[in-house]
Order: sequence, then C-alpha cells, then structure tokens
Amino acid sequence: MNKTFTATFSIGLQKGYTQTLYTKEEVITALQEYQNKLIKDKEVYLSARLTACDIVLSGQIEPHLTFDFINYPKFELPIKTLKEAVIKLAKSLMKTFNQNRIVVVFSDETIMIENSTVINPKIKKFSK
Repeated sequence: MNKTFTATFSIGLQKGYTQTLYTKEEVITALQEYQNKLIKDKEVYLSARLTACDIVLSGQIEPHLTFDFINYPKFELPIKTLKEAVIKLAKSLMKTFNQNRIVVVFSDETIMIENSTVINPKIKKFSK
C-alpha cells in the first residue's frame, strides 16, 4: 500500500488576457509529450485527470483545465519524485501556454509559480 498523495493545479486557456483560447486538445498534446519524455528519461509515470472549469474572481471569468494527480498504485513513486514532476510539468505548461502564474496544491502544501506579477485587468480593485 502506498502513501496517499494528491496534487492539483489549473491552467488558464486564454492567450494572455485576450478572448482567444487554447484548445483542450492543444493542452493534452503538450501533456502527453511531457509524460512521454518523463517515462523515457526517468521511468516516471505521471497520470493526470483533466477537468474543464472556470476560475472566477470579481470581473474575471476564465476557462481553465484542472489537472489532478495521485500516486497511482500501478506505478507507485516516492512523494518527492511526484512533487518534482508535477512542479516541472506546471512550469512547462505555464511557459508553453503563456500563463503568468499557476498555483500547485499538494495534500501538504501550496506553491505559487509566477512568471509575471501582471494581474488580469478584469479583476476589479476597490480601495478602502
């Protein structure tokens, strides 16, 4: 029996802050290329569940894909290896799909990876 491990992150589908969207198929292609490289180079099998969702904050409503990971019992790995693989995948997808930040939530910690401090202009700011 393996130790429980979960991780999740979401990636925005908007190209920058435009209305143009990446497709789910484009993201899946990038994911599978990353997975195949991981398997070939490190024998790490990183199974992912993708779910479509919207991230909503004030005036922002952006389509996203959420990635969920577990320590798949058929290809059980050390937690440290899984965390590294998930973080590297998030960074790779963030670069490929021109995202400013991704928040990775593990069962024991939350990490924000940030390329830019730019905030979506649709998020309303209120002064006190």
